[in-house]
Parts: sequence; structure tokens; C-alpha cells
Amino acid sequence: MCFELDSVPPVPVIRGAAVSHEDLVLESADGNNFAAFAAAPDEPAHVGVVILPDVRGLYRFYEELALRFAERGMAAVAFDYFGRTAGVSKRGDDFEYMAHVEQTTPEQVQADVRAAVEYLRSSGASSIFTVGFCYGGRNSWLSAAGGHGLAGAIGFYGRPGEGSDGTPGPSQRASELDAPILGLQAGADRNISAEDNAAFDEALAAAGVEHEIVTYDGAPHSFFDRSQEEFAADSDDAWARVLAFIEAHSG
Repeated sequence: MCFELDSVPPVPVIRGAAVSHEDLVLESADGNNFAAFAAAPDEPAHVGVVILPDVRGLYRFYEELALRFAERGMAAVAFDYFGRTAGVSKRGDDFEYMAHVEQTTPEQVQADVRAAVEYLRSSGASSIFTVGFCYGGRNSWLSAAGGHGLAGAIGFYGRPGEGSDGTPGPSQRASELDAPILGLQAGADRNISAEDNAAFDEALAAAGVEHEIVTYDGAPHSFFDRSQEEFAADSDDAWARVLAFIEAHSG
């Protein structure tokens, strides 16, 4: 799991921002019903953000992140991966998520991304981005090959190479990615090497995909967390890059 259950995004709350939020149940094209959390400014938003959580699925960290985007004028939807195997109800801290991860395919994730994108478009957003973390970072980049018409795909410490089962990753599918890519990687990540990140950068360049891969030297996996105070400067920089990337590509 990327974050502890009491983690919160290291993003300042904008007090007094006029935003609304709600729990949702969305339906993908294969008939799957899955939980989501939507947050939006009271004024119409032309930018939408689909948030792809880490391997645990939807929980507080990602709901809070959706609110932080909404406070900055963007509509956001964070969604859960496990509607097919765990239903749509709220879960306790003892949720055994890995059994559900193992039953979830990349194609199913993209079907759910599509439903979240369509929800945001139906709400008036015209420029849609994905933002993901760990498992969600990888799937965020792969969303750029999902035919969703994204304006950009952002991933925090996602695995860019092949999966443990040999499934092609973003590096192998670079020529299929049809949106700009931002990668925010942890230099001290025990599972993602500098060579992995360099290979991703090279694959994107060879495919002619607009991209930026940033590595924060010495930062561990999951550094983007308010409790990781010694990496606050890295978190601040990463958040600034996310906002700048969205602004640059939102038309």
C-alpha cells in the first residue's frame, strides 16, 4: 500500500473555497458498478481530473485529493477498482485488497476510467487528465493508450516496465500513448530503479510522446504525504508540477 490509512495529501487546504462533493456509484460499459467520490467547484469547471488510487483502492487520501483539486477550480473523481469483486460499500481498515488486485485486469481498470471520464464530460469538463499513484500511476499512464481523449496523464511512482506477469507496461506501449505524460518518481524507490525510469524516458522520446520524467533523489516510494515532513520540498515541487502540467495542456 502506498499510504498509511491516516495519510493526507501534502496540499494546502483553501479555506472558504466554494466546492461540493458526493459519493457516487458509476457503471462501466461491461456493467460493473463501482464506488467513486466526486468533488467540484460551484462554478462550472472545464478541467476534469480522474484520480487513480494505489493498490488499496478508494479511501480517505484520494477523497481529500479530489477536494484539493476542486478548491483550485477543477472537477475531480477518485474511483475504486474493486466493484467487480468487493462491491461498492465502504470498507474497514482491515480490507484485504491484494486478493482483489490479483483479480483486476488492466482492461477492467480502463473500462472504469472511461466511465469516470464520461461522468466528468457530462458535468461540463472538456479537458480531462488522469492522476495516479503507484498501481494507479502505472494505470494513469496506460490510460493515455485507452482511447479516452485525455489532455494528459500524470503518475506518481508508477512502475513503467513490464508487470510481474509479463504484461506490457507504459514503456512497452509508449507508441500507443496519445497524450502528454508527466512522471513523478521516487529516487529511493526499492521497486522502481533509475534504469526503469530512464528506459521509460527513452521509450517516450523514441515514440515522439511529449513528456517529462522527474526523479526526486533520496525520496522514498509514497513521499507525497503530509507525514513525510523531510520530503515536504519534494512534495511541494511535485504538486506545483502537476498544476503547471494541467495548466499547460488544458487548452
